[in-house]
Amino acid sequence: MALYASGFSGYVLHLVGGTDNEWVGKAVGVGLVLVLMGVNVIGSKLVGRSELLVVGVELVIIVGFVVAASLKAEPDRFTGQGGGDGFLGVLFAAGLLYVTYEGFGVVTNSAGDMARPRKQLPRSMYQALAIVMLVYVVVAAMLVMVMPLHQIDADAGHVLAEAGRSVLGETGFIIISVAALLATASGVNATLYGDANLAFTVAKEGELPADFARGIWRSGTWGLIGAGVLTCAFVVFFPLSSVGQMASLAFLIVYGMVSAGHLRVHRETGAHPAILIVAVLLNLALFALLLYYSITSSPASTWITLIAVLVLSFAAEAGYRRITGRHLRISQASLDAEAAVTDG
Repeated sequence: MALYASGFSGYVLHLVGGTDNEWVGKAVGVGLVLVLMGVNVIGSKLVGRSELLVVGVELVIIVGFVVAASLKAEPDRFTGQGGGDGFLGVLFAAGLLYVTYEGFGVVTNSAGDMARPRKQLPRSMYQALAIVMLVYVVVAAMLVMVMPLHQIDADAGHVLAEAGRSVLGETGFIIISVAALLATASGVNATLYGDANLAFTVAKEGELPADFARGIWRSGTWGLIGAGVLTCAFVVFFPLSSVGQMASLAFLIVYGMVSAGHLRVHRETGAHPAILIVAVLLNLALFALLLYYSITSSPASTWITLIAVLVLSFAAEAGYRRITGRHLRISQASLDAEAAVTDG
């Protein structure tokens, strides 16, 4: 969420002319998080309707950009570019891009609000993955064919807006900037909603204090408040590039461990253990590569913070269980959610 919020602030500043004061951008990012916390407090229906509207507008703008860009595309740009780190660079990029696909896992956190989760959950996950991959590949291809690589690199924080300018002038710049603002805001909104639901579920399972399963104001929960406050902290204390690396590293750990945990209950869910083992190994391999990349090419605060948060998480978990004596209970709802994905 901090990654999306920082991206949102970057596009806002670029759209209005920019400023040299980094705290203005941080204030914009924090403001976005606070507003969307309010949206989530109002209730899940507003979240669902707002997401449907935002995603619909985004797709219309993206399709328009692709059509317009295809008329000015230069396929020769794909050849003779040179540079890069070869295949190893592709793997580094794969690790960094992992976070952009995290929505397919976050959707499981909303299973409790689905009328028929065993049918709707796998369908929504696989359809989302297919659509996102198609959109990313097509948009990235058009990007390379309308802009030189050195310009893409220079405009990394707002490259799509500049691509819109290259294709449709100032009008394209504004339209694509609006799409980027909607996309990043949507990412924060959906993830806040998913995290609040996750905290609620985990609290009922006994892995968080019982207060996280209680509402504190309308549809608000401690999970929502906690996620929002932590997000604001990362927006304030870390630059966009560091947040992106930490987010990708965290998701590689989380999804690797989800697959490892699924191995323990694969008989109940019907999952194929070989697929889960491959998933664990691939996630851990990409994590190791990206961690090496972060250590060798990024500020030390990036990977040190990630490791510190990981250690703190385990310490907090162990301390919480020792103090309260609570233990994890695997509910039938959890198994049903896993089975729904497997059945898909």
